[in-house]
Amino acid sequence: MHFTTNLEGLQIRFAEEKDISLVLSFIKELADYEKMSNEVVATEDILKKNLFDQKMAEVIIAEYYGKPVAFALFFHNFSTFLGRPGIYLEDLYVKPEMRGKGIGTVLLSFLAKLAEERECGRLEWACLNWNEPSIKFYRGLGAVPMDKWTVYRVHEDALRNLASKYD
Repeated sequence: MHFTTNLEGLQIRFAEEKDISLVLSFIKELADYEKMSNEVVATEDILKKNLFDQKMAEVIIAEYYGKPVAFALFFHNFSTFLGRPGIYLEDLYVKPEMRGKGIGTVLLSFLAKLAEERECGRLEWACLNWNEPSIKFYRGLGAVPMDKWTVYRVHEDALRNLASKYD
């Protein structure tokens, strides 16, 4: 199913299993933009398992006159304080030649509407501190940084070490 938007020629749709290679290509383009290409270990098999078999996350694709030009990958989190789910936007990427046309705004607006339809209390995401164009864009939409919070991560050896403390 395609969703029409207020931008002529732009439609949004949920990704399907046949889109796995497209989703992976968007992920790799985003990683290249973020100077993190060496961190991409996702494969089509991994994406198929997690996105479509286990439904751990969802993907929307923006198509401009039928050509895929952007994507957003998101999943539900939960706010104990609100007692409601939220949507966490893991990645949003618009191809460089399509930036400045309002596509990012449409994708975020679509996710905000989806959050309301699903009775979510929040739409949240993280942004790299050096990404000034995105920060300016997000602030222009009314997003505010969570200055009192720091994201923590354990992965690779630290994740294995932490998991072993349970034994």
